[in-house]
Amino acid sequence: MKLGFYGGTFDPIHHGHLILAREAVETLGLDRLYFIPNSLSPHKAATIPAPAQLRAEMIRAAIANEPRFDVDELEMDRSGVSYTIDSLLALRERFGPKPKFYYLIGEDNVATLSSWRRADELARLATFVVLCRSAHATPLPYQTLHRRIDISATEIRKRIANGQSIRYLVPDKVHDLIIQNSLYR
Repeated sequence: MKLGFYGGTFDPIHHGHLILAREAVETLGLDRLYFIPNSLSPHKAATIPAPAQLRAEMIRAAIANEPRFDVDELEMDRSGVSYTIDSLLALRERFGPKPKFYYLIGEDNVATLSSWRRADELARLATFVVLCRSAHATPLPYQTLHRRIDISATEIRKRIANGQSIRYLVPDKVHDLIIQNSLYR
């Protein structure tokens, strides 16, 4: 069995996340891919994300018809700062030693990966796969899935704050949740 874990803030989840998640499932032959919204990112301490439960609800809305996608709230349930090592140890305890674990990260995380808590142990628990959305794929020391997608959560939040449309950047159900909850204004 092959399991993928896609951690992040997902503030909000958008089509770029979903396209790369689908690419990972197909390319890696994953049996299941879990989106893991964090509680608080140690690398984004200066920003306050939308409430974790709303971010999880947006993910659920975005993946509703994807049978191999799921949401795991283990980092939200722990509260506080989310460290990947804690999550992978908990997941290994839950699923046992048999499944092959793949941990998906954005290319922007590669530069800081060596500074992640217990980074050397992370590599023993899961295979890291880098999801690249940029125009120029640079060689990386990890397996890389590349798809040029010029969408970012930062851009989406800025567009909302400026009263601009985000239509076609996020799934319709995610758009509806953002509007209903007056997020990112």
